[in-house]
Amino acid sequence: MSAWRIDRKLKAIDVIDVLSDLFILRGVPGHIRSDNGPEFVAKAVPGWIAAVGARTAYIAPGSPWENGYVESFNARLRDELLDGEIFYTLKEAQIVIESWRRHYNAVRPHASLGYRPPAPEVFVPALAAWPSAPPQTAPTATLPLAPRPPLNSHCSWTTRGGLIKPSSVSCRYLRLSSISRMARPASA
Repeated sequence: MSAWRIDRKLKAIDVIDVLSDLFILRGVPGHIRSDNGPEFVAKAVPGWIAAVGARTAYIAPGSPWENGYVESFNARLRDELLDGEIFYTLKEAQIVIESWRRHYNAVRPHASLGYRPPAPEVFVPALAAWPSAPPQTAPTATLPLAPRPPLNSHCSWTTRGGLIKPSSVSCRYLRLSSISRMARPASA
């Protein structure tokens, strides 16, 4: 689940929708720190945050150092992604930004974490994920052999006694003559 909402314009109801998803997933925090953007200072958002039991903590206008973590992230997002992309459609922006978010969280090393990603994707082998079952031997598979395609497409082939044979005398002759032509030595 992604807590990102990418759209041309976000309203207060969009902020409430994303925050409600996060609160369901992670629980209600003690407070929400945000800037003074119009979607956060609308009457609906602080009222909803108070109604669920959290408090708002707005940073003072013109003092981004009060929210250094987010400002640092915003700078990385702009430097690593937004300054190098031109989005022609909203869907393209959603796909590219979500791909970057996954890379940022699961692959990209972070200096503050000892050059490890914050949430690396974990590969768990199937044998380690489930309790071990007693080993069983599988029966050996015997696959029927497919008949060889005919050399001459106008000939029909039949199966007699497990062998595939041409069904007419003319096909036998064509097959023998083509084999004898291949076997002839090249003339000098």
